[in-house]
Amino acid sequence: MERATSLRTLLVAAVLAAGLSACQSTPTPSAARDTDFGRCSDAGVQWAVGKTNDEPTIRRLKQESGAGLVNPIGPGTIVSRDIRQDRLRVYVDAGNVITAVRCE
Repeated sequence: MERATSLRTLLVAAVLAAGLSACQSTPTPSAARDTDFGRCSDAGVQWAVGKTNDEPTIRRLKQESGAGLVNPIGPGTIVSRDIRQDRLRVYVDAGNVITAVRCE
């Protein structure tokens, strides 16, 4: 009786362990690419300096820079000094003209 109980316990533990190991997943190739999502590059978006800050321009900046977050900064806007690899800051003057575009 005791041997049957310990054998049953061992069997249940083995089934549970096998079931839990099936829950673990390995990253797919697309998941590996997703780790680079949001990495900002301002090298190809300097064309925006001197342009009007409007929705189509911001959308294009986001797409071309690869930024996950586009942060327009107007005159008098207080900004933090933290650095995020996924953030593009778009500096705008009082006339709503883009004066600088930087990944920060």
